[in-house]
Formats: sequence, C-alpha cells, structure tokens
Amino acid sequence: MTIDFFRQLGFFVVLCLAQAFVFNRIHLFGCATPLIYIYIIIKLQRNYPKWGSLLWSFALGLTIDILSNTPGVAAASLTLIGVVQPYFLELFIQRDAADNLTPSLKTLGYGKFTFFASMLTLFYCLVFFTLETFSFFNFSQWIAQILGSALISLVIILTIESVRKQ
Repeated sequence: MTIDFFRQLGFFVVLCLAQAFVFNRIHLFGCATPLIYIYIIIKLQRNYPKWGSLLWSFALGLTIDILSNTPGVAAASLTLIGVVQPYFLELFIQRDAADNLTPSLKTLGYGKFTFFASMLTLFYCLVFFTLETFSFFNFSQWIAQILGSALISLVIILTIESVRKQ
C-alpha cells in the first residue's frame, strides 16, 4: 500500500512539473494544449475509495491551478472527473473483474482503454474549457479548444501508456 502511494505521489509530481514547465507552453494552432495530468485520474484502480479519488483529484487540480494560474478551473474540473471516473470505468469492465483492476492497455485492451480514456479526456476538456471561457460568445474557438486539446492529450496519454508498460 505505501509503495503504491509513493509511486503514485512520484508520478503526480512528475506529471505536474511536466505540465507546468513543458505542456503549458504548447499551443498547437493557437487552440490545442495538452492536458496530460488527467492520466493520473484515468489510472485510478477500480476499488479505490471514493474519498481518496476525490482527494487526489482535488489536490491535483489545485496544484495545476497554482502552477498554471488558472484559479479554480482545474480543481473543479478534476474533482468532477474524480467523481465520474468509477462510473465510466464500470461501463468498460466485466462485472466479475478483479477489484484491484487498474485501467490500462493490458487489462482493458487497446480499444476499450482508448475509448475509456477518450471519454474521460473529452469530458474533462469540455468542463475545463467551459469553466475557463464562461461564455459561448466565440463558439467555434471553444469547440476547437475542446476537440484539439482532447485529441492531443489522448495521443500523449496513449503514448505514455504504451511506453510505460514496456
């Protein structure tokens, strides 16, 4: 338990620093920014306590808000993702699956994991950019930010997942 906690804490620190110092500076076509820190929430185990999931989500969002100067937007969005992640995961696994199942390419398969990660990433980007914009005045820019950021984030998450298990 403690080894898993410290491994997750180390991964938390690495992804937060990578987001703050590298990925926040990338703006593909002026609208697509990779938001890779959602990968921590995607990888939460099936039987992870809901209070723990909310705590990790809020702490991650608060850290990203502090490092990225987005006051409360990431914390609110990630806390919502922490709430819905177990329910999304139940849609993609069998009922008799192990209680300590961690979503990955190996456990879910390429198609299911990709769809699971894309649904959570798209939902996160929708909430994040809606809260950040707080207006539907420039509708095309809002849609471009959501789709572009979700797509580039998903590609990077799938790359990390495939390299991490090698």
